[in-house]
Amino acid sequence: MDYSCVFPQQLDKNNSRNTSDAVKMALSISTLSLLILLPHALTSTSHLAVISPQDPALPIGSSLTVLCAVSAELGLAASSLYWTLNGRRLARSTYTVLSPTELSVTLHRLNGSQQQSGDNLVCHSDNGDVLAGSCIYVGMPPEKPDNLSCWSRNTKDLSCRWSPGGQGETYISTKYILKYKLRWYGKEKECQDYNVGQPYTCYIPRDLAIFTPYEIWVEASNQLGSATSDVIILDILDVVTTDPPPDVHVTRLGELDDQLSVRWASPPALKDFLFQAKYQIRYRLEDSAEWKVVDDVGNQTSCRLAGLKPGTVYFVQVRCNPVGIYGSKKTGIWSDWSHPTAASTPNSKRLQTGSCDPKSEEHNSTLRQELKQFFGWVRKHTYGCTNVSIKLYDQWRVWLQKAHKTRNLVLQSGKS
Repeated sequence: MDYSCVFPQQLDKNNSRNTSDAVKMALSISTLSLLILLPHALTSTSHLAVISPQDPALPIGSSLTVLCAVSAELGLAASSLYWTLNGRRLARSTYTVLSPTELSVTLHRLNGSQQQSGDNLVCHSDNGDVLAGSCIYVGMPPEKPDNLSCWSRNTKDLSCRWSPGGQGETYISTKYILKYKLRWYGKEKECQDYNVGQPYTCYIPRDLAIFTPYEIWVEASNQLGSATSDVIILDILDVVTTDPPPDVHVTRLGELDDQLSVRWASPPALKDFLFQAKYQIRYRLEDSAEWKVVDDVGNQTSCRLAGLKPGTVYFVQVRCNPVGIYGSKKTGIWSDWSHPTAASTPNSKRLQTGSCDPKSEEHNSTLRQELKQFFGWVRKHTYGCTNVSIKLYDQWRVWLQKAHKTRNLVLQSGKS
């Protein structure tokens, strides 16, 4: 059960009963705070009970002795009091009666706090009323954050992420602050927009300079210590990424049963920049989780996938890498993949039953065989997604004629 740890240093006489009732109610509902305190309970000078030390922070494995001192006017004997930790009653063997109004408890070899807001150590009267409480923070100081990296979407903003360092678990609330400044001048600034769902990320939406490098680092701190990451230096132009290519279309290439055509548009935001884009395609079978990547598409916005299985559904995605933004010599960062687009190759069996004319069927079969032979030759002499031109087709015809002549010469020599 997770209770928020919030305690005053002491409780006053007039509100001890109200506070106790509030605590009992809060303990029965896990989403409520452990204590519901009236505002003037914090400022009263008539103290009924005091716990010391208040809100200690300790490294894992430490031991701690805490004292509960009650006012004599309550008429409570220290021996009648008891302690709870996060709502669980502690064994009397850990108690020590120091005086008629003072009871201590000793906790040995403390584990990390069960909640980052601190563990609840509470002193109770014999009837269960809360007399005083303290928050105990048991954990580790943060280690140096690492793996800091940043990217800019279309040079308009900057997003950064990092790892917490070490095992990442400190057991107590640890604050991470991303800081940045222009390398040679400018004031140090703090990133303000942290992603709740992704705790080690921060987003800087505006007021960024280009053509000037930034120094960026992360500072981590909690009650037990602090640590600072290495400083990275980057120019916004060197970490540019963009949106995935839109309007991805995958279509059949006539009746070719082993090929699909892929077309897409350039990301709109990059049209305002002086850049060259390069693209990647990946595709997979409908019933497979394994993607095959086509890495040499270049800056084309269309591609022909060959060597596919007939009568099969394929999923295709495209992504973009902006190159040479405003003359930068560094490669940008790959965008996310576009949404998958599906298409199926024709079924080869259907092609063989498309005509009732035997001569037509024989002609189609010969043409299909030649086309397969041609595209096999294309795959052998080219790489990746290459647009097939008439010139390339003519080259193949020359190669085919030479192959026929060679075969005929061999047959004639064999007959002789």
